Amino acid sequence: MVEAAALGIDLGTSGVRAAVLDARGNVLAVEGARFAALGAADAPAVWWQALADTLGTLRARLPLDGVRSVTVDGTSGTLVAIDQAGSVIGPASMYHARAADAAVLARIDDLAPPDSPARGAGSPLARAVDMARRPGVRAILHQADWIAGRLRGRFGATDANNALKTGADPDALAWPDWVGGAGLAPGLLPAIHLPGTPLGPVGAEAAALGLPPGAVVHAGTTDGCASFLATGADRAGDAVTALGSTLVVKLLSDVKVDAAAYGIYSHRIGGRYLVGGASNTGGAVLLALFGADRLAALTAALRPDRPTGLEYYPLLRPGERFPVSDPAFPPRLEPRPADDGVFFQGVLEGMAMIEATGYARLEQLGATTLRSVRTVGGGAANAGWTALRQARIGVPFLPSVSEDACVGAARLGLFGGLSEGKAA
Repeated sequence: MVEAAALGIDLGTSGVRAAVLDARGNVLAVEGARFAALGAADAPAVWWQALADTLGTLRARLPLDGVRSVTVDGTSGTLVAIDQAGSVIGPASMYHARAADAAVLARIDDLAPPDSPARGAGSPLARAVDMARRPGVRAILHQADWIAGRLRGRFGATDANNALKTGADPDALAWPDWVGGAGLAPGLLPAIHLPGTPLGPVGAEAAALGLPPGAVVHAGTTDGCASFLATGADRAGDAVTALGSTLVVKLLSDVKVDAAAYGIYSHRIGGRYLVGGASNTGGAVLLALFGADRLAALTAALRPDRPTGLEYYPLLRPGERFPVSDPAFPPRLEPRPADDGVFFQGVLEGMAMIEATGYARLEQLGATTLRSVRTVGGGAANAGWTALRQARIGVPFLPSVSEDACVGAARLGLFGGLSEGKAA
């Protein structure tokens, strides 16, 4: 039997998933548990129970005695307040929550660099300031930090990616002075490490879940970064397009790119940066225009070798974030041909144009030139759409190793995320 070597844990929006890899990075098993069956999704105790259930299912499939690395990813911007003993104080502040204190938001706007992702109505930093007011709080952690801390038996560490929206300087691996000026005492924040950095061996609680004493917990990352790593993309110029409700592009770059106007900021991956943006086009537009029951038949009628020339910009309503930054940017879905098959192909061609323009925008802003694309999400299986996209983008389209963020987390612990460089 091939022995387990790395465990990756993904704390998603609806549940926990965990993957076990061998020493070469091959996936041996993936299991999961949903929060809804256990309690509220904003209760850290529910996250822990879901993890315990998931690891129990994994142990029933294969022994975990050979696991050497354990790495956790979490939803970006989800925060936990703990006391001196590490016990949770109050509910988690979830990634989609809005900051309640307008005065704190105003201070952050005054102090933060113009392109800082700590800005905005949902600012994790502003929410952390509010959580720090709870009686007995001694630390503010990110979701992945808290789970990793329980696995180690000690808290106080985070990674540069989860810390980014809380105001961290990912290059200096430090909390800048302006974070304290915004109202959060630096002593409440965890030490920042590069994603994939070994932090220390597992503790008693992890042993009770079946992890071996020789396993080492590594600094994690966000769920979005872990999803990128899961695909196997690991060289500068490699990109991943997510075709879900919206269209998201992410590119591994040698150069850091921050452009708040386009919703672009850089996460650290190994010695490189993961940059990207999200358009308002995507699967939600297709469902609204055509309905789920017609998509298969319309897809079968696609003729990628016969472009429609319709030059659409498919949006449900005015407003675009990337590759155009304009809250009033108008949809373009006229003229509409009588043949719905032609209309459908024109819409997909428009989305392919937006994707290509998005990658061009990243390069224009200084990112490494695109060299390959992998695809995840519901649209990845649409061969006709893939042909339209590849014709427009003009680089090789490569298969993804996996779409599971937990696989990416495991790769982060095993390879430092980038098997090419093996660097944390």
